[in-house]
Amino acid sequence: MASTSPSPTSLSTPLLSGSVAPARAAANGHANANNHRHGHDDSDAAASVCGDGGGGDPFAFLSEDRPPRDRGPSPADPFRNGTPAWGGGVYAWARTLLLLPVAALRLALFGLAIAIGYAATWVALRGWADVQGRPREGAGPMPAWRRRLMWITRISARCILFSFGYHWIRKKGRPAPRELAPIVVSNHISYIEPIFFFYELFPTIVSSESHDALPFVGTIIRAMQVIYVDRFSPASRKAAVNEIKRKAACNSFPRVLLFPEGTTTNGRFLISFQHGAFIPGYPVQPVVVRYPHVHFDQSWGNISLLKLMFKMFTQFHNFMEVEYLPVVYPPEIKQENALHFAENTNYAMARALNVLPTSYSYGDSMIMARAVEAGKANCSNYMVEMAWVKDMYGVNTAEAMELLEHFLAMNPDSDGCVKAQDFWAHFGLDCSPLCKKIFHYFDYNIKDSITFRQFLVGCAHLKKQPLFQGACETAFEKCRDPETSDISRGQLADILRLSMLLPSDDGMLKLFNTFDVDGDEKISRDDFIRCLGRFPFLIAFFAAPINGEVYIEIV
Repeated sequence: MASTSPSPTSLSTPLLSGSVAPARAAANGHANANNHRHGHDDSDAAASVCGDGGGGDPFAFLSEDRPPRDRGPSPADPFRNGTPAWGGGVYAWARTLLLLPVAALRLALFGLAIAIGYAATWVALRGWADVQGRPREGAGPMPAWRRRLMWITRISARCILFSFGYHWIRKKGRPAPRELAPIVVSNHISYIEPIFFFYELFPTIVSSESHDALPFVGTIIRAMQVIYVDRFSPASRKAAVNEIKRKAACNSFPRVLLFPEGTTTNGRFLISFQHGAFIPGYPVQPVVVRYPHVHFDQSWGNISLLKLMFKMFTQFHNFMEVEYLPVVYPPEIKQENALHFAENTNYAMARALNVLPTSYSYGDSMIMARAVEAGKANCSNYMVEMAWVKDMYGVNTAEAMELLEHFLAMNPDSDGCVKAQDFWAHFGLDCSPLCKKIFHYFDYNIKDSITFRQFLVGCAHLKKQPLFQGACETAFEKCRDPETSDISRGQLADILRLSMLLPSDDGMLKLFNTFDVDGDEKISRDDFIRCLGRFPFLIAFFAAPINGEVYIEIV
């Protein structure tokens, strides 16, 4: 059966993109374009010995095409909470002071509900779970009498929602029968949705392993026969998908609930979905949750949990709407995979919410959190739309985070941009003519500074060139010592002179240490390949040896 939602346009392109696809120009045509873009300057002399044919492109020997034009920081920030951290005007302060006694009563109700729910869950799991309190691996569905006992915990969950100000919750639509849609997916805005679905559906939930250690809460979610997953472990993700298949295939298990965004957003956008809910190939019922508000944004974005709880306790009432959407079926055409299934579901939910689907992902929230941790301003400017970057270039979040650490060390300004001097100082170099050319490769808009997105996309684009890996191997073979099969510091200095790079002694040491990944005072083949894999633009320094050119010093 076909999906109930119409086919979306491709969601793999960046949100509100002004970017253009890479121009598949020939090397000579691209060199001419760079001539026009950069103009003729004193770097042409260096260009001729760097093997770019005098066209001003430091990577012409790779026959590379242009990286996508960067449109600058996206106006969308799907993770930011819109309520001021403290304050909010006279009304907010007056309401907070007025409701402080009510907040104390709500806190007492919250604590009592947690205690009762924990006690009921402990009894329900007694003798059925292992010594850690988890249901035994491969265990069948929870026995009926234990499930009936869990109604005490479910009612406690509704009391918790009441204590947070959700006195009534507006619902639209109905849950589809479990036999029709064994998997439920929902957008994720706050910690409130898991509590609501626990009360409403008592599903099996897919959750991070870190949640198991939470006091009280960890025990309660174990009763949901939770499927734990470590999102950074491929083996863990594969095991989780297999467990989803096993439980979705058996109608004796409850529904399986997933939040495919993988993190909380502010509800004004949908970020890219992870595919765990869609790989099994079972029909999925999407559910959308809204929190209508005027003064208080209830999303769990850039706000601490305790602060968000306090704000909820000091509201007259918090509004929540839950809408069950029609079931979305997997594509009938076998060639259409989990990606298309996820995109169809994403589109159906975005249409119901009247929001934009974006190419941001959980990786962007990690990037922004790291920028916040580093004390940077305008941290949303560091986001790169990781789903798009991964789809285009195969770059994963771990690789992006590693590159981010180097970018943060380059002294970015308040807008999250790095200037050429700071960029090359990180590698112990000055802005030589060749270095300027390399920087202009990233600085496509010629603003004399680059964003992290430009840095990441530029590096990924170079690594994707068909000739890149071969160029790295050739460069090492041309530069290594025939006897030791390594590159010494002196040999590296000689190579840099071929590209008219003359760093100071300290700068030379810094650059050498960049290549000497394992710190053994020599650059082995593995060091060399790993360094260029991390910083592929450094291959331009080896264009002369690759092309067999010889440096001639003019006295």
